[in-house]
Amino acid sequence: MNPIALQLGPISIRWYAICIVTGVILAVYLSMKEAPRKRINPDDIIDFILIAFPLAIIGARLYYVIFEWGYYSQHPAEIFAVWNGGIAIYGGLLTGALVLYLFSHRRMIDTIDFLDIAAPSVMIAQSIGRWGNFFNQEAYGRAVNSLNYLPSFIRDQMYIDGSYRQPTFLYESCWNLLGFVLILLLRRKPQFLRQGEVAGFYLVWYGFGRMIIEGMRTEPDVCWHPRFPMVIDLIDFSWSRRICLPETQKSPLLCRSKGVTYVY
Repeated sequence: MNPIALQLGPISIRWYAICIVTGVILAVYLSMKEAPRKRINPDDIIDFILIAFPLAIIGARLYYVIFEWGYYSQHPAEIFAVWNGGIAIYGGLLTGALVLYLFSHRRMIDTIDFLDIAAPSVMIAQSIGRWGNFFNQEAYGRAVNSLNYLPSFIRDQMYIDGSYRQPTFLYESCWNLLGFVLILLLRRKPQFLRQGEVAGFYLVWYGFGRMIIEGMRTEPDVCWHPRFPMVIDLIDFSWSRRICLPETQKSPLLCRSKGVTYVY
């Protein structure tokens, strides 16, 4: 399957980019629908994404380049060639989180409420974005005898280097989609969830899933060390459990300001 969706002269529009942009558009729409319930202006969501999205792409690329510096130090002209592939979701998430923190404080928006709005939107965007790996034949696992349980278009695309490969991109996409559905169901019961628990659920769910699925991946450029992403996910999974602590429990991550509990 051709990873290029449209060729306009020297400009190539790839399916990977279409998947990412589609996920971002849906995430923005859902966040704007949810914002009024948290007494946040939907226009703030637009302003945030206009700043955060390009910076997140830069952060994702920078993260990838840093940990592949052995190659890019020998080919510096390719550092900016994002169209040739090479971005890491961790860099994008870390950059987006930093921008969200700074943006919310500048606009005097409760950071935790902003995170609660963003969490499910990010999860569905990640679910859609993983299909970009499908078109690029990335994010796959070990060789298997057959993939007869999958539709033919997925099975054919997962035939890589003379073998069928486990579609780990699909596992993560489905895991994120399931988490998104669960968040929506839980969010309908505001008396059941406290501030920060939607964001906490996202971190636990995503971190646990990545910790398992990342260990199944075998493609050469999964990271500079194949187990490093699992370490990050384990830290993420462990830390995120703290975000949902009741205020009555003592934790160095909880502090109060003007009657609102913040997590640091």
